[in-house]
Amino acid sequence: MTTLMLVGATGLVGGAVLRQAQGDVRVTRIVAPTRRQLPPHPKLENPLVDFEHLPADAPWWAVDGVVCTLGTTIRKAGSQEAFRRVDHDYPLAVARLARQHGARAFALNSATGADPHSRFFYNRVKGEVEEALRGVGFPSLSIVRPALIGGDRDEFRPAEFVGHRQLNGSKRVRPSEIVRSETSGPTSHLGPAPEGLSSRLAIISSNGVCRSAEKVCNLIMN
Repeated sequence: MTTLMLVGATGLVGGAVLRQAQGDVRVTRIVAPTRRQLPPHPKLENPLVDFEHLPADAPWWAVDGVVCTLGTTIRKAGSQEAFRRVDHDYPLAVARLARQHGARAFALNSATGADPHSRFFYNRVKGEVEEALRGVGFPSLSIVRPALIGGDRDEFRPAEFVGHRQLNGSKRVRPSEIVRSETSGPTSHLGPAPEGLSSRLAIISSNGVCRSAEKVCNLIMN
């Protein structure tokens, strides 16, 4: 049985993962630290936190694995610096604290095009957090790189809207369907994991078949 931490549960992808985890008999407890309260559920522990000042000694850090779906846009964050805090600093802080408390697996919802050497700020930040996570030392690290994600958000994201229109009728990726292709072992520009770091690295791209958010939970529980 598994204790799962979900960070980003109030978002589109995080909400889909939360629903899948709540219905999965293998998951006995879900810890979902958020800034605003979630609807109650028998499995759910929902500590309210300030991600700028995470409580390092809180007992709820003791979980088996973490799914991180934190993410924003530069437009919503208000600046590149604020965007970097949400998409880089917060996931990394969560990863380090969870690992210190014994978590053995971490899955990050990243983005297609993530590359620490990209000339595009968004892709570069995504690539930098992926690279930094490899140094935290999780025995299992999974990075999901979905393409455009469709569904009902609380906010309007113009770039996603235009992207969906340009797809011209192609299948949309809904929050319960992460488009991915399975890989075995290290791939892409990141290269093999350095000795002593994450021993199992899976990078899952957007060029595959649709899989439900349940499969994201499987990254942690397998």
